[in-house]
Amino acid sequence: MIHKLTSQLQLLGRVAVAYSGGVDSTLVLKAALDALGAENVIALLAVSPSLPQSEKDEAVALAQQLGARLELLPTAEVNDPAYQANAPNRCYFCKDHVYRALRQFAEQNGIDHVLDGMNAEDTLDVRPGRAAARELQILSPLHDLGFSKQDVRHFAKALGLPNWDKPAAACLASRVPYGTSVTPKLLSQIERAEAALFDLGFRELRVRHHGDVARLEVPEADLLRALQQRESITTALRATGYTYITLDLAGLRSGSMNEVLKARSA
Repeated sequence: MIHKLTSQLQLLGRVAVAYSGGVDSTLVLKAALDALGAENVIALLAVSPSLPQSEKDEAVALAQQLGARLELLPTAEVNDPAYQANAPNRCYFCKDHVYRALRQFAEQNGIDHVLDGMNAEDTLDVRPGRAAARELQILSPLHDLGFSKQDVRHFAKALGLPNWDKPAAACLASRVPYGTSVTPKLLSQIERAEAALFDLGFRELRVRHHGDVARLEVPEADLLRALQQRESITTALRATGYTYITLDLAGLRSGSMNEVLKARSA
């Protein structure tokens, strides 16, 4: 399967990779480097208040480790009223800004193809941003070749990528309920809240924002630990501006803010 990926990439000549530092886009970047050589590959990292500083730093360090050329592209989706309104299609406006910036950079540098890391399972949840990707002709080789998330991790490990088991991440805006305005100040609060819990030793989590309430999601295996550390967690999250701290007993799940949409359509 990985040979099909590199063979497909060899046909593209020069490429830009929409890179986040996550395992999916890192696998695409590594495969592109192997298939085309570093001189024909540019990793593009979109930078805005929706990207935690820690994620940015890790992505930069990993690109350097891989020997990839990396460009940081500031994007302005947080200034777009359509994005700030935080309707269920918010992701479309985000990706439209991001992919347009990447596409513009690629064209200015004589690169025809922009790749992202969407895998075959990423269409199972609500993904309005895919429309922006199609409109701007972003290629998704992992999706096209049927790579599941398990496949991605398997080949990332086989290729020696240090982030092969990195927990899935999402932009900070995904922590905000639809209809609640997304602002840089709010995103900063969420980033600080999650950073404080990482400092307590949690590796995978989400702090969902509900006004004065922080709804903490951790994997089921960490629920007991979170209860045992409730005083430290409460102190840490109150220091970031939350009044009430709750632990979601359903545990961590991707896209939990979309559950309200599915309930309405049921």
